[in-house]
Amino acid sequence: MTAGLKEQKKILVVDDTPENIHVLAGILEDQYNVLVAASGEKALKIVSMVPDIDMILLDIMMPAMDGYEVCCKLKSDEKTAGIPVIFVTALAAAENEAKGLELGAADYITKPFNPVLISARVKNHLELQGYRVRLEELVKEKTIELEITRDAMVESLGLLAENRHLETGQHIKRTMKYVRLLADKLKDDPNVKDFLSTEVIEQMEKTAPLHDIGKVGVPDSILMKPDRLTNEEFKEMQKHAMIGYNALSCSDARLESSAFLRLAREMAFTHHEKWNGTGYPRGLKGYEIPLSGRLMAVADAYDAITSPRIYKAAQSHDQAVEEIRRCSGTAFDPDMVKIFLQFEKDFYRIAQEFKDRE
Repeated sequence: MTAGLKEQKKILVVDDTPENIHVLAGILEDQYNVLVAASGEKALKIVSMVPDIDMILLDIMMPAMDGYEVCCKLKSDEKTAGIPVIFVTALAAAENEAKGLELGAADYITKPFNPVLISARVKNHLELQGYRVRLEELVKEKTIELEITRDAMVESLGLLAENRHLETGQHIKRTMKYVRLLADKLKDDPNVKDFLSTEVIEQMEKTAPLHDIGKVGVPDSILMKPDRLTNEEFKEMQKHAMIGYNALSCSDARLESSAFLRLAREMAFTHHEKWNGTGYPRGLKGYEIPLSGRLMAVADAYDAITSPRIYKAAQSHDQAVEEIRRCSGTAFDPDMVKIFLQFEKDFYRIAQEFKDRE
């Protein structure tokens, strides 16, 4: 095979009649790299072994496995579903053509073969496939670009809220990593595995910076107070959960119920709820608290204990572990605490990796 031939489109011709294969190959071989198979089974084997087949010309009436069955198998496998299939057959009835197209075939050509028609149909469908592949690539590129932009904006908004509380971008990084760690270790739990898909876990990690976005609505005199808050001031501080929820709800409505923003809104609204029902803003109890809120509650508490704040010094990792252990079943979901205690050394590692600079 020459170097030029390798660059040609690969066409697989499938027919149990050698004369038909000879005719079709003769029509196409000057322009394309033609592969042949004398049965449906051999065709599927070739497709599984030869990469980047661009089109399949497929006979219908074959023994053992007919063309319809071959087409169904190709279209049911995501690796081969995108290969255009053109049925080339002696079955000229309209119902046969309709059945072929319903199975996902790109076209239907009846025998006897017309070389001009065969060449034109193959050329047109290869061009259409090329446009389709390029469009999918462009959509993928734009999707990735939008996701990168979204993630950067989310981190920036989270940092804006934290900076008002004199916290740092490292706090954002740490809580993202803590949430991801807990979710990854919890995903095999039978009680949550149907919910904690890979996509949901990634969304939890990426929405984590927005959990305290409502702090932008809390007065500086409260956020930056170096002493213990009064009861009235603490009530004002508690409003940040509702402020964040309302802000993200407005954005969610404008974006027609984005799953990403729904999760962010849920986390912002519920991460201060407590397992025993004494949290805020709604006093939810136990499994009434969404999973995202229960995850963030542990992650946020660990970071708050081990990080310095304007009103307190940082405590040690061991002190944080003991405090979270003590609050299992009261402030925190016992299952979350169990996972935390199993992997508390990983929390410490993350805390050191993303430690605040002096």
